[in-house]
Amino acid sequence: MNVEFINPFLSALLNVTTTMASLKLTPGKPQLKTDHYAKGDVSGLMGMVGAQTRGSMSITFEKGLILEIMQKMLGENPGTINEEVSDLVGELTNMVTGGAKKLLSEKGYEFDMATPAVVSGPGHTISHKANGKKIIVPFASPYGMAYIEICFEKA
Repeated sequence: MNVEFINPFLSALLNVTTTMASLKLTPGKPQLKTDHYAKGDVSGLMGMVGAQTRGSMSITFEKGLILEIMQKMLGENPGTINEEVSDLVGELTNMVTGGAKKLLSEKGYEFDMATPAVVSGPGHTISHKANGKKIIVPFASPYGMAYIEICFEKA
């Protein structure tokens, strides 16, 4: 998979968490992912289709991190992953994908975005919308981990 295609998603996630939640995430080393199991507690998944490619991106948050983001963004912490937390994950997924879409359009890539799906619970799975390789990048914070997965065909 083309690094030029992956980096806008990573940059967009860092931008969203920094500007919207005043929270700095530290990216780790990208890896190839071979299973469908999420590494955290709640995930947002966004499908994307364009003339040059199709695929999907997911962001998975550990419970402690998403609750801290909710506290910083909305001033609320329900203590558990509930409907409001799931809504926030969907909105964060929208923001990250929108930011990446803007950066990619500057490089000539255009695509349409679907409505994000949110899945939560221990051991939940993520089904990407493409047959390409899945790249996963971990992001560390004092409150827990986030993981971004990117899977595209022909990118």
